[in-house]
Amino acid sequence: MKMSTKGRYAVMAMIDIATHSHGAPVSLAEIAERQDISQEYLEQLFGKLRKAKLVESARGPGGGYRLARPVADIPISDVILAVDEELRVTRCGGDAVDGCVLGERCNAHDLWSSLGRQMMYFLSSISLEDVVEKRNLALAATIKQTTDRHARAAR
Repeated sequence: MKMSTKGRYAVMAMIDIATHSHGAPVSLAEIAERQDISQEYLEQLFGKLRKAKLVESARGPGGGYRLARPVADIPISDVILAVDEELRVTRCGGDAVDGCVLGERCNAHDLWSSLGRQMMYFLSSISLEDVVEKRNLALAATIKQTTDRHARAAR
């Protein structure tokens, strides 16, 4: 499995805003300091997050960024996809075979592609609010639902 720092840092920054904003904009300098992420890197990520309408910017003294939607309405998958991040579990790109084994699908291609889709399904079922509120039960329930569904399908 591979997710670059773009996706991880974007999620960390969004959690930071959800935790510290209290309705007011949060500066990138504050996020950078708390999360130990370069402010320049955050500027690149927040351009993409703003374009995806996940955050809104506020200029001037006390400016920064705030969430554009309620925290419960932001799936983690949206944050990752907004920064052009793809969860890669195959050597090749998505369901394509370029980069697979000798230009053909490897024996495990469908397995790894399915795993990638399940990961995105899981991340789409977890909201920013779930993470901020540390809703481990929600995470466990989602995992159990997915596992139960697969067990029924295997029968």
